[in-house]
Amino acid sequence: MSQDDSRATPSQSPQTVLVVDAEVLVRMTIAGYLRDCGYRVVEAAGADEALTVLRQTELPLEAVLADVALPGPMDGFALAQWIRDHREGLNILLAGTPARSAERAAELCEQGPELARPYEPQVVVDRIRRLLADRDKPGDASAD
Repeated sequence: MSQDDSRATPSQSPQTVLVVDAEVLVRMTIAGYLRDCGYRVVEAAGADEALTVLRQTELPLEAVLADVALPGPMDGFALAQWIRDHREGLNILLAGTPARSAERAAELCEQGPELARPYEPQVVVDRIRRLLADRDKPGDASAD
């Protein structure tokens, strides 16, 4: 896991995104792009590392970007469910290939991922901005 808050300024604190992906090149690329866009990024290589971060409730997180096909006993869908159960209001963005996503969604009867991999980094940034803007609308208590 790594953290980067080098873009923080005294007058404003950047929003923090947790990026969870076992593929180091994918994770590093999107994390770097998000940092370039002004986000603070925490990286996790899998669900176990992500849970370690997520259990630190004092760490402000605004969004989680996770691969659907995480290795190990907890994939991206299960991680998203844990987040919904334990970190109310935290935005979740799942990414995966259409075939894998459809397979897992059918198994879980949950909504499938919202991004198809490979994804364009700017699409991720735009989607995170929309999630956060939707969350901050007055009178809207729903979380994505």
